[in-house]
Amino acid sequence: QVQLVESGGGLVQAGGSLRLSCAASGRTFSSYDVGWFRQAPGKEREFVAAIRWGTGNLYYADSVKGRFTFSMDNAKNTVYLQMNSLEPEDTAVYFCAAKTSGIGYRRPSSYMYWGQGTQVTVSS
Repeated sequence: QVQLVESGGGLVQAGGSLRLSCAASGRTFSSYDVGWFRQAPGKEREFVAAIRWGTGNLYYADSVKGRFTFSMDNAKNTVYLQMNSLEPEDTAVYFCAAKTSGIGYRRPSSYMYWGQGTQVTVSS
């Protein structure tokens, strides 16, 4: 069992930056794929970024590539999402999630552990 807690959301102007954190407890992130997802009002939850356990490969949605950076601190059992050049379209609740390694890292339904989410609001 893995418990995930996100933090770092807030209100920022367009062009600004935020860094989200996701701390794991119960078990380490070791042997889990870890993903960031977001959900805007009235929309489905969508993939943002993920890291694959074992390979360490990073994957990003096209909409955030070049602006967002996913990183891990194994010593703190925490992952981060650095978000730069934020746009109003990035406004959403952001979730981190974990799943055992395998296919489907872009699909929310593949993930078994979820945090409670943190709100990111980007004003124009």
